[in-house]
Amino acid sequence: MLILKRKDVDIANVQHPQRDQPIPILNYQGQTFRLISVFSANQEDEARGFWRDLTDNQGKFCVLLEETERFSVWGKIRMEQLGSEDDASSRIVPLTQACIILLQTAYFDMEDLFGARQAEQFSKELMTVLQQWHFPQMQNLKELGNVIDQDPLEGSIPPWEEHHLITLLQELYRIGKAYFGNDNFAEGISEVLVDMPADEQNYFMNWLGQSPLGQMWR
Repeated sequence: MLILKRKDVDIANVQHPQRDQPIPILNYQGQTFRLISVFSANQEDEARGFWRDLTDNQGKFCVLLEETERFSVWGKIRMEQLGSEDDASSRIVPLTQACIILLQTAYFDMEDLFGARQAEQFSKELMTVLQQWHFPQMQNLKELGNVIDQDPLEGSIPPWEEHHLITLLQELYRIGKAYFGNDNFAEGISEVLVDMPADEQNYFMNWLGQSPLGQMWR
């Protein structure tokens, strides 16, 4: 278990061997770590809780990096593992599809309850988060609108990594709770995901339950 400051480490972008996108890699004393999740500066307790869960309960060797504007959690990885690790394309796709379905459901519930103007404001606030954390293929509201409108089970999906999905669900929960006034929108998600194949639903729910996200989305 390591808690480090930005001055203690080197961070560089490495090209993913199978996808056209860079991957941030943290180097510390000859060891390499891959970004798992990011938290804003006011989410220190959540960041520490997530980090402790990974290290204490799941036995993973992780770094908690403390920076001025954020906290981030990094998991140890060997460079030769890139492209063959657990979140390779065949495993990240159903996670991405499920997260997009949850995003779409929250958006359309917002539109039905509060109208198009409020839903548009919801999109703008979410877009700020996506840009802040450099989500691939999320440069403007049009691209976000395409994700919201298209069926992720049929069409293409953006090439997001696991840490993008964790950030999306964290921020979607935070923003949604502020708009709806409660977290009812994050309950009963198995019914929302009913169109997904059963094995992929189970895979997503197991993934969700292995992190603090499972306490938000249930």
